[in-house]
Amino acid sequence: MEFASSDPSVVRSIRQRYLLNTWLRASARHRPLPLLRDFQPDRVADELADMMGFDVVDQGDDTRFRITHEGARLTATYGNDHIDPAERTNRFLDEAIGPERYTNVITLYRVCLAQKRPAYSISTVQDADGKDVSYERLLLPFGNGNAVEQIVGSYKSISIEGGFKINNLMGLRPRAVPVILVRAIIDRDITMASARASTSNEVVELD
Repeated sequence: MEFASSDPSVVRSIRQRYLLNTWLRASARHRPLPLLRDFQPDRVADELADMMGFDVVDQGDDTRFRITHEGARLTATYGNDHIDPAERTNRFLDEAIGPERYTNVITLYRVCLAQKRPAYSISTVQDADGKDVSYERLLLPFGNGNAVEQIVGSYKSISIEGGFKINNLMGLRPRAVPVILVRAIIDRDITMASARASTSNEVVELD
């Protein structure tokens, strides 16, 4: 599936839209990439369970993503509960999720690096009871210069069928292979969106 050129409205989750708006405000202050230290969303502690942080190591075909933060809910989602919390960071993403799953997700990360813009995807998968679940992934790039040095990711699992089982939802052997519905690079109208975000007094509640 090709990546669509999209504006920020492509992001469905209110929480992820809030994080994106915070990135846009930081982007308006520092170009071409915002600095990680300028990314300071309110009530971020409420979101950490669904977030990951990465340092980008090397460039080009040798690029790897070193985990600096792994949210607790994501640990369950990928079936990594058995790993000691102290060992969940300072390892590389390809090592953490294995080559098969890495192959399925790496394109989104590489597009985020190449375009230096937020990347977003929606996939559907089934939980252990066969309920359809939407898995929404938002990647936000940061750096000091023209190269992406860090990525902050937000990952949301939502089902219109109500409660669902999160354990091993995106694991190596999930009930069903994830089906990609949306792949987008958020680059359309981003300059105008940055200006609006930097001046807006709008408060977004994180329920």
